[in-house]
Amino acid sequence: MGQALCEARPELRQVYDEASSILGYDVAALCFDGPADKLNLTEFTQPALLVCSIAALRALQPAGIKPLAVAGHSLGEYSALVAAGGMSYRDAVGIVQKRGRYMAEAVAPGTGSVAALLGLAADVVKDVCREAASAGVVQAANFNSPGQVVIAGEKAAVERAIAIAKTKGCKKAVPLPVSVPVHTPLMQKAADRLAQDLAAVGWSDLQTPLINNAEAKPIVKADAIRTSLVRQLPSSVLWEDSVKAMAAMGVKIFVEVGPGTVLTGLIRRIAPDAVTMNVNDPKSLESTLQSLRA
Repeated sequence: MGQALCEARPELRQVYDEASSILGYDVAALCFDGPADKLNLTEFTQPALLVCSIAALRALQPAGIKPLAVAGHSLGEYSALVAAGGMSYRDAVGIVQKRGRYMAEAVAPGTGSVAALLGLAADVVKDVCREAASAGVVQAANFNSPGQVVIAGEKAAVERAIAIAKTKGCKKAVPLPVSVPVHTPLMQKAADRLAQDLAAVGWSDLQTPLINNAEAKPIVKADAIRTSLVRQLPSSVLWEDSVKAMAAMGVKIFVEVGPGTVLTGLIRRIAPDAVTMNVNDPKSLESTLQSLRA
C-alpha cells in the first residue's frame, strides 16, 4: 500500500519516517510488506491509511491546486482536515492511532457485525434497522450512494436486519470483514475517550471548508471541527449527502487522494456528471496532473 508512489517519489519517504517516529514502529515496512494480519488491525490500519493518503496528497500539492471543499469518508476525514490546515500531520497520526485502539476496545471481539445492503432506499434501510432493534443495536452506518447503505451493530441485530431487508426487496446483503461496528451508538464510549485527546490538539480554522460526515455541512471553525469528530464515531457517515453538498457548492471535479478508488466509484453514482480523478500510484498521479492541466 503506497509503495509504488513512494518509490517513484523518494521525497515522500519523509511522510512515512515522520509517522514512524511518532508511533514507534516502521510504518513504511508495515504498509509495503505487511504482515496483512497486523495491518488489518484497526489500531494499525488507521495510521497506515492516513500516512499513505497524506503521501499521495504531498505528491499532488506541487500542482498548486486550491480546492473549493474537502471531505473524507470516516477515517478519511482526518486526511481531509490535514489537507485543509485544521490540524498538523503529526497530531493526526497520533490521534488516529488512538481512535483505532478506542474503537477496538469499545466492543468485545466477535460481538459486532457490519454488512452492506444493496438496492434499498435510505429510508427503507432506516425502517429495517428500527424493526431489527428488538434483537439489539443496529444502525445505518454509512449512506454511501443511492442503493448502497452499510449497516452495523450487534451481531444478532445485524443478522435480523439482513433477514428483514430481504423481505423488503434488498437485492443483495454482503457481510463485510469488519468486526468493529463503527458509526453506531456502540462507539459512544470510544467517542468519549477520543474527545479528551482531541481537546489537547492544537486546532486551526480551516483554509478550505470541510463537508463533515455527521451532518454533510461545510464547517471551518476549529471548535466545530473538534465537536464534529467526536460526533462522527457514533453517527452515520452521510457520504451521499456530502457529495451532493459539494456539487451544490459548484464542485465539478473530485480528486480522490490515497489508497484505492472506492470513493471515486461512489461519486460517479451520486453525481454522474462530475469529473473524477484519483492519486494512489505513479500512473494515476501523472494522469490526474495531465487532466488538471488540461
